Amino acid sequence: MPDAVAGQSAEPAGVRCGERFSSYEELYGRALRAARGLHELGVGADDRVALLLRNSIEYVEASIAPAPLGAAKVPINWHWRGEEVAYVLRDSRAKALVVHDDLWPAIRASVPDGVRVIVVPAGESAAEAGGAEAGARAGVEADARAAVEAGAEADAEPPGDALWWPRWLSRLEPWREAPDGLPPSIIYTSGTTGRPKGVVRAPTTEAKREALRALFDEVFKLGPQERTLIPAPMYHSAPNAYVGAAVLHGMHMTLMRGFDAEEFLRLVERDRITVVQMVPTMFVRLLSLPERVRSRYDVSSLRWIVHAAAPCPPQVKRAMIDWLGPIVAEYYGSTEVGLITFAASEEWLAHPGTVGRTLPHATLKVLGADGRELPPGQSGEVHMRLDVLSDFTYEGDEAKRRAVERDGLVSCGDVGYLDEDGYLYLDGRTSDMVISGGVNVYPAEIEACLLSLPGVRDCAVFGVPDDELGEVLAAHVQLHEGASVSAADVRAHVHARLAGYKTPRVVEFTDSLPREDSGKIFKRRLREPYWRGRERAI
Repeated sequence: MPDAVAGQSAEPAGVRCGERFSSYEELYGRALRAARGLHELGVGADDRVALLLRNSIEYVEASIAPAPLGAAKVPINWHWRGEEVAYVLRDSRAKALVVHDDLWPAIRASVPDGVRVIVVPAGESAAEAGGAEAGARAGVEADARAAVEAGAEADAEPPGDALWWPRWLSRLEPWREAPDGLPPSIIYTSGTTGRPKGVVRAPTTEAKREALRALFDEVFKLGPQERTLIPAPMYHSAPNAYVGAAVLHGMHMTLMRGFDAEEFLRLVERDRITVVQMVPTMFVRLLSLPERVRSRYDVSSLRWIVHAAAPCPPQVKRAMIDWLGPIVAEYYGSTEVGLITFAASEEWLAHPGTVGRTLPHATLKVLGADGRELPPGQSGEVHMRLDVLSDFTYEGDEAKRRAVERDGLVSCGDVGYLDEDGYLYLDGRTSDMVISGGVNVYPAEIEACLLSLPGVRDCAVFGVPDDELGEVLAAHVQLHEGASVSAADVRAHVHARLAGYKTPRVVEFTDSLPREDSGKIFKRRLREPYWRGRERAI
């Protein structure tokens, strides 16, 4: 529990989201009431509590609540549709689901029997997060906002058979003791089969936990004196871990419900933000603002920006450093293995394009197809390990876990090389995973969806370059003879069944698709024309 909760500061730190603010004392009070309520619902040690929530104060509270019970939290991407959510709930064996009220109707029929549901008023969280989607939810949001303003949320009726978060909390006594830390997170990361894989960590020692915290704090420059802004969704592994560390330090924290470049600058100025974690797509959007807009805001309080999740185009990285100074750092890792490499601005300028050099406690090797370590300059599959991070498995699938390991090191499918100074450069992937705006997308799931569209005989989905998002999805579609299907039909079919970001941006129709003798599509042949002339292949 952060020191701020104990009232040691005359002006307590806390969490701000939109126009709402909660001190840590208030936030922990509600989190401990939620812990009591989860206990009454049967949640105990080693159980799982799923969170289908946008960035909000309630997200932070619900993230803390499982800790005193020895349970784990399972963040779920709130863009996912019914079956996508249902799969995670079944696979994780979640006992409870905490969900924003405007997301609940679309997934309600998909929630497995036995999962207790607690519904949170979306209010302004939805109004400012969903862009065009927000307009369709105006009625729900207005009702929730009016209830909050009237102080009547505790009397609201729960939707259907679900519990209503404000009313539920109002009748509960706080759990007796605050947790020493936050509960573990089971992050679901997509797999090449299109089904997400839950990364479950083994228990660890206190010594390892302390070493990991020290490493994390050093890379992200976290501490109780810092003020941070969260511009990315907290269901992703990196923001999830970052927010947890900030909470433990009792840092002042501002949550963005959706990234808007000018709003980001306004919040940095207003809240005197000092440290932040971002992804390259956010850099592109900031740099796209007219100079007169960027210069309107005082961002001199910023002293440290760390980015990861996708390759950053060199011209974008250099422009950010030119604008804000040598405060832009980068790390590389994954949900499975944690932080592996790091490069400060000065290192990157001396080694343009690198994602860094190995951190303390990290091991990284570039291996050839025969498993032998490759010399500097030769590309191969990147294998790595962080000694202070406990081992992991994939929920219910130890075979997949064993398949990604070689000689104690784990591969996430990235291909790259080391230079003579030990700096890592990434230049491809062994799988056809696409990283669009920092989000991992696996084509197999989208291809399966497209094959259910009447008239589609065959298809291939892959990533093509995009100056803002890094990559966007392209679909090459082969139709049955005589079928009439348009690009708009393809996009509408996917959008109705999968998360919006999985909808192909580029749709091309073809008479045939190139295949190997085994039947596997030669996606490399399809990708090459789009990437020709580019310095990178991912």
